Amino acid sequence: MYSAEYFIKNLNLEKHVEGGYFKQTFASSENITSNDLRTKFEGERILWTSIYFLLMDGEVSNFHRLKSDEMWYYHAGSPLTVYMISPEGELTTHELGLNVENGEVPQVLVPKNYIFGSAMNHEGFSLVGCMVSPGFEFRDFELFKRDYLLDLYPQHEEVIVKLTRD
Repeated sequence: MYSAEYFIKNLNLEKHVEGGYFKQTFASSENITSNDLRTKFEGERILWTSIYFLLMDGEVSNFHRLKSDEMWYYHAGSPLTVYMISPEGELTTHELGLNVENGEVPQVLVPKNYIFGSAMNHEGFSLVGCMVSPGFEFRDFELFKRDYLLDLYPQHEEVIVKLTRD
């Protein structure tokens, strides 16, 4: 049986600013401009990027937002809970995993401009993949503070406290 440490070491994962561990694995060799999209970006973007992402027992990926769609794929370990707040303020959750009969799904789409994060609500770890299109760039990444989100969405206090820092 593989462990979180096994994947961190053998996939050369590094600490991620939003929580957990990651490594960019692939990036498109093509670029795209805002003229080709409905979303306005500064300059060109890589068409798509892909990473490994790993959370361990009790860890969370803090609430953040991207200007791009992000597709999540389950790879190994325990299920991972993905939380999303739509631009209209609706909270949805998905269990990323392989036990489909138990409501888990092997892939989840986080639409652009949704505020989202994830949490290990089960023992163990979860290794997933994330593909972002147009490709991920930190200049399109917003990490949220707790008070800001609580002012906007007080009805989601429990999950906001769980997935934010002070």
